[in-house]
Amino acid sequence: MSKPDKQSVRAAFERAAETYDAAAVVQREVCGRLLDFSDRHPVTRSARRVVDAGCGTGYALGLLHARFLDAEIIAMDFAPGMLLRMPVRDGYGCIRLCADIEQLPLASESVDVLWSSLMLQWCDSQRSLTEIARVLRPGGRAWIATLGPRTLWELREAFSDIDDAQHVIDFESPEQLTARAASAGLEVAGHEVDTVFALAPDLGGLLRDIKAIGAHQVGPTRRHGLFGKGVWRTLVGHYERHRRVDGLLPASYDATLLSLGKPG
Repeated sequence: MSKPDKQSVRAAFERAAETYDAAAVVQREVCGRLLDFSDRHPVTRSARRVVDAGCGTGYALGLLHARFLDAEIIAMDFAPGMLLRMPVRDGYGCIRLCADIEQLPLASESVDVLWSSLMLQWCDSQRSLTEIARVLRPGGRAWIATLGPRTLWELREAFSDIDDAQHVIDFESPEQLTARAASAGLEVAGHEVDTVFALAPDLGGLLRDIKAIGAHQVGPTRRHGLFGKGVWRTLVGHYERHRRVDGLLPASYDATLLSLGKPG
């Protein structure tokens, strides 16, 4: 599957650090749904160390702290700029770690809970899940939200008559992800699929929000150069077919929620 290179992804999220919080409506919604999902698939033991992998500016840290009051919490992100924007919430501290999920600088069997919301789609999922399996203690739990193949299908469809370039990255299906998790040695305790919508009054607003959260890198077959006015009008016209009765344009995010356990 085509993915952007790591340095492009890191650079995009670095640039987006200042605008991320204002635009990350979908990210907060998915985070809330992952929290509800984790309630349905709880960890069955006390947790000493919790990792938020791909923490961004730290929205989930308060939620994790409230659930695991006595645990050491590690806020991990690939982009240093995101970690620098992370405020201290509710008077608690955490360890900030700039690291790649595919090569975690953590000891084997040293983590009780790993939480990751909307990060896995930017990574090699097999390497990432193998690393998660390595660092989890036996009996540990990973709660993961990532994106599935129907993500931004409206945008993909609107672009299909414009050119042959890739405008949306490839996303893996739940079946592919659960197979990769099993291959990594993780048990799939549960998975769900849900849809979250970004909304804006026009297509320009939707695209600005995608760029503001750093999620506009699409890989080597992306289009180079700007659209002319005629092409842009055609694109806008194609997207108009998706306008809702409330007057807003939607962009679909196909959320895959996974609960994975380390046997033991």
